[in-house]
Amino acid sequence: MQPIRVLIVDDEEQFRATTAAILTKRGFTATAAGSGEQALAEIQKDAVDVVVLDVKMPGMDGNQALREIKRLKPEISVIMLTGQGSPDAALATLRDGAFDYLTKPCGIDLLARRINDAVAQRKGVSEAEHRVRDLRVPLSSFSTIREDRSVADAIEAILLSFNRTMATGSVHESIHRSILVLDRRNKVVGLVSFTDLLQGLLPRRLSQPPEIPAGENLTPPAPLPDSGTFTLMTRHLATRPIRELMSQVPLTIEADASLIEAVIRMLELKVRRLLVKDGEKIVGVIREQDLFFEIATIIKQQIS
Repeated sequence: MQPIRVLIVDDEEQFRATTAAILTKRGFTATAAGSGEQALAEIQKDAVDVVVLDVKMPGMDGNQALREIKRLKPEISVIMLTGQGSPDAALATLRDGAFDYLTKPCGIDLLARRINDAVAQRKGVSEAEHRVRDLRVPLSSFSTIREDRSVADAIEAILLSFNRTMATGSVHESIHRSILVLDRRNKVVGLVSFTDLLQGLLPRRLSQPPEIPAGENLTPPAPLPDSGTFTLMTRHLATRPIRELMSQVPLTIEADASLIEAVIRMLELKVRRLLVKDGEKIVGVIREQDLFFEIATIIKQQIS
């Protein structure tokens, strides 16, 4: 299936470059333009499915560009993005043919979802309920590390992900509080979360809660020396191979499964995420927050 082609239009260079990079990681084909005039030139030169268009730009502003885009290429879906939104302004752009009107700051999960929805509506399938494949986050969006690397390497990868998130400006990427662990064949064999790192600081006897017989009180373990203990344990943790700390590989669900199947599976297994399979290939991850945002979207549509 051909990736959705997205054009980001904004006069702020860092914003459009970063947003295009994030969307590319999410599996879209994303390009950028710095003005309404450049956007019109791009849509006449190359095929575009969705334009994400900033409202406030020098020269031709977003509202003017929207009207020209719909005149030249009415089949292109346009999502307006602004830091100064108002109900009247939103209504005006919708009347001019915009698919949606989002206010900065905007999460990448929401933006990606609305891009997918815009293409689905154009194809006449917008009323169909989403499947797991529609909500999954591509593997390319997650930080990964080989199982033979050290904890220090894993922490560096997580920090790089955080730095990219903080640098994205008004469209922000979701922070994944875990890193996927790969074997030598690049197969996902586990993950490391913040909880795994905290448990790795402690001796096994302290990191695992004891079984308490019914009716008995828990006797707290002897306290560890306080001075410098956290620093010493952290330094030791940094050198350990990541395979010693990683949790088991997340369980899987088929890409074509329904969302209610995902809900049932997460609740039954008491997990917060599932790997998404398309045949034998792992194509992404679906998380409880993805299901939450889908719930919120459905309720919002019902109210409006």
